[in-house]
Amino acid sequence: MPSRLEFFFDLSSPWTCLAFANVQPLIARTGADATFRPILVGGVFNAVNPAVYAAREQTDNRKMQHGWKVLADWARLAGVEMNFPSRWHPAKSVHAMRFATALEDDQPALIAFARAAFESYFGRQENLDDPAVLEVVATGAGLDGAAIRAASTTDAVKARLRANTEELVARGGYGSPTLFVNGTDMYFGNDQLPLVEAALQRN
Repeated sequence: MPSRLEFFFDLSSPWTCLAFANVQPLIARTGADATFRPILVGGVFNAVNPAVYAAREQTDNRKMQHGWKVLADWARLAGVEMNFPSRWHPAKSVHAMRFATALEDDQPALIAFARAAFESYFGRQENLDDPAVLEVVATGAGLDGAAIRAASTTDAVKARLRANTEELVARGGYGSPTLFVNGTDMYFGNDQLPLVEAALQRN
C-alpha cells in the first residue's frame, strides 16, 4: 500500500511554488498517494504565526535579504521562473484559493490550475487576486474557467477553504507549504522535501 502524502498550499507563496514543482517528480519516484489541499495562508498566519507580518516590515533584515538570493538559487535549480517580489506582493490570495478549492475533488484539474496560476503570478507577474485573471488562467490550462469562477463564489467552497485552513492549524501547521506523510508526520517548506522523500520511502 503506497504511503499517503498531503500537500497543504497557498498560491501566493514563492517557496510553495518551488515545492509544488519539486514535489511532482518526488511523487513519481516514491509512488506516493498524493493529495493537494488548498488553504488560505493568511488565516494560518493570523491564527498561529503573526510574526510573519512583523518580519515583512523589517526591510534591513539580513536573513530576509539573503532569503531572496536563496530563493533565486532554488528557482534556478528547479528550472522555475521566479519574478519575485512583484508589484502585487504581498498578494491577497483568497480568490485564487477559492478557485483551487472548487477543484479539490478533481486533483488533476487542481494540479493543472495550480501550475498555471503559479506561472501567472511568479512568471508573468499577473494579479493573483483578480477573478478575471484567474478565469483566463484556468481556461488557458484547459479548464472551464467561467464554471470554476462561478463555483468559487459559493458558500460551500468558501466553507471548505475555511475548514481546510482550520484543519491545518489544528494539526500543527504554521505556513505554506505544509506536508504530511501518513497523516501525522509533518514537514514544512521546499527545503524539507528530501526529508519528505526519505519518510515516504521508509513507510
